Amino acid sequence: MEVFEGFSQATLDFLHNLRFNNNREWFEANKADFIRDFQNPMKALSREVFDKFNADFGGRGFINKVSRIYKDARRVKGGEPYRTNLWFSIEKPPQADTMWSNHPVFWFELSADNWSYGMGYYSARAETMAKLRARIDKNPKSFEKLIAPLEGQSEFILDGSEYARRKEAPTKKTEVWYNKKSFSLIHEAPHSEELFSQELTGRLYSGYAFLMPLYDYFITLEERE
Repeated sequence: MEVFEGFSQATLDFLHNLRFNNNREWFEANKADFIRDFQNPMKALSREVFDKFNADFGGRGFINKVSRIYKDARRVKGGEPYRTNLWFSIEKPPQADTMWSNHPVFWFELSADNWSYGMGYYSARAETMAKLRARIDKNPKSFEKLIAPLEGQSEFILDGSEYARRKEAPTKKTEVWYNKKSFSLIHEAPHSEELFSQELTGRLYSGYAFLMPLYDYFITLEERE
């Protein structure tokens, strides 16, 4: 079983080359490079982070998934059949009536331009955000206590689209959350030496552990109330 020792310059070279040669002929000719330099280290990183994370935060039914390089055939536009990024996620399987994009996940993503990781929604349902606002209304101080650790730290920023018409939050500290349509807590950075090191595993684990109390709060929004 492969051990994660870091990505490499070859990983980034493959991504840049794929961007300008996004076609089946080039990919098939360079598929061995993709597997060796991109897919295998991504799977190794994903497995190591998941094993450590699940050992410390087990009992939640987490699963681990690595994205495919192949685009959904229904979404291929401009004749480009391959993604120029890969990501892995740690998440609970969605309920039968929801999609993966509608529930919170932990993720790491590497693209030709940068890398990112964090926790949040790809596209939260309006119902989910309405439940969040209702909980904030009911007990704003409890929510303020939950988000207090985010103050003064620089690893994650709150991201996500907002309502054009502002909603009146019960307190100043809850206002930005109250007006989100969806959200994620994200760290995004340009390529750096950390990508080429085993230290990336610890960085991701520590970040996910820090965000775990927020995940436990937000995942309950998916429960029927």
